[in-house]
Amino acid sequence: MILLAGEMGAGKTTFTQSFGRALGITEPITSPTFNLLHNYGTGRMSLHHADLYRLERTGELADLGLDELQDSGGIVIVEWGDIVGEDLGDALIIRISYSVDVNAIESRIIEIDLRGSQWASRWQKLTDELVAKLNNSVRG
Repeated sequence: MILLAGEMGAGKTTFTQSFGRALGITEPITSPTFNLLHNYGTGRMSLHHADLYRLERTGELADLGLDELQDSGGIVIVEWGDIVGEDLGDALIIRISYSVDVNAIESRIIEIDLRGSQWASRWQKLTDELVAKLNNSVRG
């Protein structure tokens, strides 16, 4: 379970599109704002992309069955996942913020945090991979 937080236009759907491409998903990944959930099964793993922005009641969260989708071996990415507090359990939490300077140059700040023992056991590997990727991009 990956929860994406950030204001409108911060890049949550763009993040999900890039994540899907990394999994080998070739179909277009679009924001599920009005449907609440889109499923993509053409990659190495299935990707389930939810958007809770228009969630009207907490009962709808259970109706989406995100826990079951995760238990089936798929990756669940939830935009606006922070609005339901800890109802989604263990998760990697990615906060995206952006700003535009006086020269109209956009920048993003990405903060990554975790919640729960499931991600705690993966944290060191994740941070090692991120550091390696950053070091490679600086060199190349």
